[in-house]
Amino acid sequence: MLSRRKFLELGSAATVGLSALGAGAAPSQAAPGIRRYVTLGRTGLDISDVSFGSSRSSDPDLVRHALDRGITYFDTAESYRFQTAEIAIGEGLRGVRDRVVVGSKTKAGANASKETFMAALEGSLRRLGTDYLDIYFNHSVNDVRRIANPEWAEFTERAKAQGKIRFRGMSGHGGRLAECLDYAIDNDLVDVVLASYSFAEDPDFLDRIRHSFHYVALQQDLPRVLAKAKAKGVGVIAMKTLVGARLNDMRPYERDGGTYAQAAFRWVLSSPRVDALIVSMTATGLIDEYVGGSGGEAASAEDLGLLARYGARMSGRHCRPGCDACFSHCPSRVDIAEVLRTRMYDVDYRDPALARADYAALGAGARACLACADRPCLGACPDGVPIADFTRDAARRLG
Repeated sequence: MLSRRKFLELGSAATVGLSALGAGAAPSQAAPGIRRYVTLGRTGLDISDVSFGSSRSSDPDLVRHALDRGITYFDTAESYRFQTAEIAIGEGLRGVRDRVVVGSKTKAGANASKETFMAALEGSLRRLGTDYLDIYFNHSVNDVRRIANPEWAEFTERAKAQGKIRFRGMSGHGGRLAECLDYAIDNDLVDVVLASYSFAEDPDFLDRIRHSFHYVALQQDLPRVLAKAKAKGVGVIAMKTLVGARLNDMRPYERDGGTYAQAAFRWVLSSPRVDALIVSMTATGLIDEYVGGSGGEAASAEDLGLLARYGARMSGRHCRPGCDACFSHCPSRVDIAEVLRTRMYDVDYRDPALARADYAALGAGARACLACADRPCLGACPDGVPIADFTRDAARRLG
């Protein structure tokens, strides 16, 4: 746990930094803030249980606001916001780097070299304005060959010896996540894992409320693998905890201190399989709402009701991470899950810039779907998502 003295020192440093930058005085005692700090397994790193994700922001003022609310872990990647997310975090944490934990990521290929990985790391360090990272992740792993590449292991050991990284990790949310995590944990290739995990991915939760919506349990092995990680002292951070993050859909049903986001966070953080979570932070008001989910107490009956209601609303609308049941049904080999992810950024997250950028990175994207007459993907989704309709919509709005 972070000591009270260390937390107060961090708050004082954040206030000084904000004042110097003309951001105003420190908030009053009534301002929301992080209520729990956790240790990431054997690393000894202490972080806020709700932490800062930067995949959708590149504003240093948001970083400072999060810091002022007690957030101490800042997660980024070289690919986020065309590298500007790293720059923003570096700027926002100027003067307090030694009092926070920073992680970044690179998509380390199965056949790439340690020199390539080192060049990527050094680029991240330059943009972040630091000479070391606390955690460096192999990003979005869905192929065991990527984490098993001996060049990755050699690179991370060399980077540790040079003081450029303290710990190594793996992130993922694909259909082979459990398989990749098993390999990484069994072969001692990770100190921290960042994995998609939410109420909509937990078999036990889904079984309890299966009458509410027709989700089926995917990633049946994920709870087992995360429990194994914790047992071996590997830190576990959850992501994608909001299941599409259509927050406005739930506003009519929320109460003070019990928003949908806070309910989802309480469910995740009360799990013995998870240490902490990250969430994309895109506005000061959302940061204030999100830190209200800190603390680790069990989800209440009202919380569970919100989660069930949200699950019912998203049933048949949300492509869940880690499924890929539809992929084999497409003769054109469209990466359906990735296409629907980009559509989600536009439709659900209301972030068209991110949606278009990620869709463009897919190459042909869903172009083949526009001319597909047979639509063999119909009925392939276990959750009832109308795949052909959504992929065609993605091609029209983002192509």
